Amino acid sequence: MGKKIKIGTRGSELALWQANFVADRLGRENTEIVIIKTQGDIIQNVSFNKMEGKGFFTKEIEDALLSGEIDLAVHSLKDMPTENVSGLEISVIPERGYYEDLLIISPEVYDESEPLRVRKGSRIGTSSMRRMAQIRNIEPSYEIEPLRGNVNTRMRKLNEGLYDAIVMARAGKERINLDTGDYRIHVLDENTFIPAPAQGALGLQIRSGDTVTGEFIAPLHDPETAELVTAERKFLSHFGGGCHVPIGAFARRVNGRISLTGLVASPEGEGIIRETVEGDDAVKLGIELSEMIKKRGADKYL
Repeated sequence: MGKKIKIGTRGSELALWQANFVADRLGRENTEIVIIKTQGDIIQNVSFNKMEGKGFFTKEIEDALLSGEIDLAVHSLKDMPTENVSGLEISVIPERGYYEDLLIISPEVYDESEPLRVRKGSRIGTSSMRRMAQIRNIEPSYEIEPLRGNVNTRMRKLNEGLYDAIVMARAGKERINLDTGDYRIHVLDENTFIPAPAQGALGLQIRSGDTVTGEFIAPLHDPETAELVTAERKFLSHFGGGCHVPIGAFARRVNGRISLTGLVASPEGEGIIRETVEGDDAVKLGIELSEMIKKRGADKYL
């Protein structure tokens, strides 16, 4: 390749892992990594649901892509709004990693008899409305405390004793080999705790019409992952399309067909609407599931 492709990314350890993962597969001699600070990185003292607009972790990177400062953006796809920015497109979706959420639990409150393995009344840290709602629905006695920051910051706050347990995406922990010391780990089964739409998947974004970059990164595309997360994100798009609303979705292949489960919840956990549909068309399934859940009154939770 003639010139190096400039890959834009956030500067957290996890974001850099993702960018380096892509750079390794494209060839280090062909790539250069550019670190860009986003609104979500700068504003750390406000919960996601209090922040205005969408794209808290993507807008500044997308601006750099539009201006030509970078050629390729590597995003956590779950952070991406479902509407494409004019002039940009998600060109490639690599094979998905771990998609589940997990709890990192202080040994003092670990309780094997509890569904979440956390003693009743404990303090659990998360700023995700989806996670809050599902936790409260399972056990109302937990004190849910806001938790912002990258993976390492969240772990530091747990070490400081601000929480008894914290929730994070399993992919984040595994990708950077996070040291959890003597804490207990409980992976939250997707059959009972629905992940965020496209959790564990990456989205490789380029300028529309940039065929040179598009063709160069095309071998990283995984059609199976792309089809499944398309169903999840199409479901999300019918409820506003942002990544910080109390919505979960997970698609899998069952007997050759797509099985899509979606969830919309009250942040307080007193109401959860969950349904599953099966079919062969990812886009149609996302629409069908959203309409089904809306008929059951989901809009009142958003």
